[in-house]
Amino acid sequence: MHNLSQITLFLALWAGFMSSQGRAQQLSSKPNIILIVSDDHGTDALGAYGNPVIRTPHLDQLAKEGTRFTDAYCTSASCAASRSVILTGHYGHATGSYGHTHDYHHFSTYEGVLSLPVALSQHGYKTARVGKYHLAPEQVYAFDTVLDADERSTVEMADQSKAVIEGEEPFFLYFCPGDPHRGSPFKPEKWSDPNNFGNKPNPYPGVQEVKYKAEEVLVPDFLPNTQVVREELAQYYQSVSRLDQGLGRLMQYLDEAGKTENTIIIYISDNGIAFPGAKTTLYQAGIKLPCIIKYPAQIAPSSLSHSPISWVDLMPTILDLAEIPFSPEQFHGRSFRNAIEQPSSVYEKDIYASHTFHEITMYYPMRAVIEGDMKLIWNLAYQLPYPFASDLWWSSSWQESEREQQLNFGPRLREAYIQRAEFELYDLSTDPQELRNLAGQEGYGSTLHRLKDKLRNYQVQTKDPWVIMWDHDTAVQGTGVGL
Repeated sequence: MHNLSQITLFLALWAGFMSSQGRAQQLSSKPNIILIVSDDHGTDALGAYGNPVIRTPHLDQLAKEGTRFTDAYCTSASCAASRSVILTGHYGHATGSYGHTHDYHHFSTYEGVLSLPVALSQHGYKTARVGKYHLAPEQVYAFDTVLDADERSTVEMADQSKAVIEGEEPFFLYFCPGDPHRGSPFKPEKWSDPNNFGNKPNPYPGVQEVKYKAEEVLVPDFLPNTQVVREELAQYYQSVSRLDQGLGRLMQYLDEAGKTENTIIIYISDNGIAFPGAKTTLYQAGIKLPCIIKYPAQIAPSSLSHSPISWVDLMPTILDLAEIPFSPEQFHGRSFRNAIEQPSSVYEKDIYASHTFHEITMYYPMRAVIEGDMKLIWNLAYQLPYPFASDLWWSSSWQESEREQQLNFGPRLREAYIQRAEFELYDLSTDPQELRNLAGQEGYGSTLHRLKDKLRNYQVQTKDPWVIMWDHDTAVQGTGVGL
């Protein structure tokens, strides 16, 4: 009897051990996930995207070891609105995430919306975030751990993330630098002083500052090529290079922990460069962004994908890569796992964008669709002058144009930038700068009609409140007229 008890106890302990081993094996087989979301970084300042001046060795190495996407888009070129889409897989107009979440703006995602960190936590992931947050409410975007670090110092952010990387559980790290966003105060003492983009006289701890001269930067084609603009771009470049150093430290910790092979690393930005003509617009410079994905288990190095993807696709894609089941109907986006694993194949899809506010005082709803090379922007409040974000208005780059009453801002008429047409139709293959509006021109009537229909259907499918404006003149805004 005594021996039987011992055998029973042994079998129970063995079963418990095997169960724990099985769970440990299951957890270890899940890929770790690092989602890096920089702040206002366009494709204009990345070596991997063709800039030979900017020094971004760690991001360039990431691209060499993974897949670089050439047609990746955010849905709204505004920080908070874009980030809500990244972490929910739904357009902001469907979740209440119309603009900024600061106390004085009040925008907030509806309660009950499932976010990426919550979904991953429910499936065994340890979730942590560090750096810029810019989301609300906390219960929707809940993380297990919130790390404290200066969002302008990606080296410090990486140091604070080390314990998460070294943990035993599979982890999801939401790593969000404040670079290369414009630095505060936005209004300089002298109007012509360049913004510092978070740079400061004494380097951040552990950072070897990389500085640039105004004459060596490359001016994007939508900006004026002036000394004032070049001085701001030099500061912007410096901020980007500082960001890159911290990512190098993060990769180092991943290697030291032996987790590089089983970690998905995604690098994106929330929206384009913080200059007029990019950030807060639906022009290409504002919404077409870098996307680099590394996952050694499934991605061949130095891959290039021309498949169009959107930030609304990120949550279902990440769940798909993590082998977490979901219904495609759960999201407005779709998984682009096939484009990651088979980058040489092009998976076509239309791209949609939705912008309503940036700051609360910046009401200017816009909707856009990109079908191949054809792009339609609908400016619903076109009678209003185009509003400026405070950091863009006070930038020396724009103030130079204002004070000198220049006819153009870059290649675009300054007046055309401020006072826009209701519909803007562009052929991106022949007009990548989006300067020749084809809406109303002979030969483009059927294209305009088709893209309008696509926009309206998209609004209906995603429960966009502004779909009402197809049937009513803009004069009825606020009258309570329903469909």
